[in-house]
Amino acid sequence: EIGDGTTGVVVLAGALLEQAEKLLDRGIHPIRIAEGFEKAASVAISNLGDIADVVPFSKDDLEPLVTTAMTTLSSKIINVDKRKMANIAVNAVVGV
Repeated sequence: EIGDGTTGVVVLAGALLEQAEKLLDRGIHPIRIAEGFEKAASVAISNLGDIADVVPFSKDDLEPLVTTAMTTLSSKIINVDKRKMANIAVNAVVGV
């Protein structure tokens, strides 16, 4: 099952906090820990371009965006109405 990543984000945040606690126990200042997290985030962001996928779409063909949105809705309670909800989301984003 592929979702929007919310569970993965919570698990990752928990693991980061667990590691931060270990660093605090070793006497490392919280500012240093935060700086380390910021540096790690910068490295991760700089690598996103290398691993990202391009989803080509046009104003006349929004189906690739709808399909992508449907993927993120697959694990949610609205799974039965995911096409309808995906269309609403895509139209809202495109309309801005």
